[in-house]
Amino acid sequence: MRKNFVEELTWRGMLAQIMPGTEELLQKEMVTAYLGTDPTADSLHIGHLCGIMMLRHLQRCGHKPIILVGGATGMIGDPSGKSQERNLLDTDTLYHNQECIKKQVAKFLDFEAKEDNAAEMVNNYDWMREFGFLDFVREVGKHITVNYMMAKESVQQRLNGTANDGLSFTEFTYQLLQGYDFLHLYRTKGCKLQLGGNDQWGNMTTGTELIRRTLGPEAEAFALTCPLITKADGKKFGKTESGNIWLDPQRTTPYRFYQFWLNVSDEDAQRYIKIFTSLERDTIEALIEEHSQDPGRRILQKRLAEEVTVMVHSEDALRMAQEASNILFGKSTRETLQKLDEQTLLDIFEGVPSFDLSRDLLGQPAVELFARDDVKVFASKGEMRKLVQGGGVSLNKEKLEAFDRVITADDLIDGKYLLVQRGKKNYYLITVKD
Repeated sequence: MRKNFVEELTWRGMLAQIMPGTEELLQKEMVTAYLGTDPTADSLHIGHLCGIMMLRHLQRCGHKPIILVGGATGMIGDPSGKSQERNLLDTDTLYHNQECIKKQVAKFLDFEAKEDNAAEMVNNYDWMREFGFLDFVREVGKHITVNYMMAKESVQQRLNGTANDGLSFTEFTYQLLQGYDFLHLYRTKGCKLQLGGNDQWGNMTTGTELIRRTLGPEAEAFALTCPLITKADGKKFGKTESGNIWLDPQRTTPYRFYQFWLNVSDEDAQRYIKIFTSLERDTIEALIEEHSQDPGRRILQKRLAEEVTVMVHSEDALRMAQEASNILFGKSTRETLQKLDEQTLLDIFEGVPSFDLSRDLLGQPAVELFARDDVKVFASKGEMRKLVQGGGVSLNKEKLEAFDRVITADDLIDGKYLLVQRGKKNYYLITVKD
């Protein structure tokens, strides 16, 4: 007996809408299901993760996941939840983005499985590029009325919204293109189910309708959506002041990624650990109970951050992120500091007082460099002498033994940084510039 996919999504809080008959189909046979993703960037961000986790759970329940990269639809733009058209991309960029996305998704799905349910990735540009406009109008357009398309909520929002740019014909046809994807995968892959975010419900039901009208009422197709994830305060999930939290470590360092999950609220941690990890129900319930006994230990946040960081990055990346976190809040060494890449170093010390120092000033005693008017780590040379003698000053996580110790290029972290610490909590980052 295969695990019940709908039940799995339900207890995890990952089910929004489901067409009648979907659960029965999933219990009856191995189902091929697809989820579309937008290839307009060469990385997914955590806003995509709920959909990817749906595919992960689907495969773990014995079904076959297909991830569709919208190469063709990415050239157009989807009006769902958008107030403006998106930029159109060229084919080289789209295929580059597709390859980058596949590498990321391969951490969640098994593309090499020996069973019949190995994951697949497809690109709708492969079947749309030779599909002429007249053929599309004849084969697809005749089955769906304008009245049906106009009734969709995503179309209505754009037509009746405050923006004056309206809805272009290009975007209006998007639901037909997405509907045709479903029809094509139904014919070629036996795909009977489409998964997606709840804002896609209108486009998804257009697909099931197109299959029924094209192939007859016996051609059964289904749709299932996950809710749009928000934070407890109602704000958009995954956005920070500095922008999206990306899966690509070049865009978002594993340290910053780890910190994002570590800093979510108790309420959000309780929801997110169900949605964004593969932990079993009894494990999660035990963690929630343990957390409630002593919320200050942040057990849920720590486990959530660990699980997601390992899944997206690696065990090594998690270890480095944890070591980096200890630099500010725990004991760490110069060696730990030197292992950091530059962006992680800057992420850790974002917001601490920082100063620039000319490289030609190196070779002078510390007291001459750190009490300058333009490098105000210490109010005066006298203050620095007193603090150093009392053992209260560190340079690059090592206690500064003498206030007149000469600072050279050998002291620089990553070739250009000095980290000065006064007492336990006061950090200063000095950038040495040519």
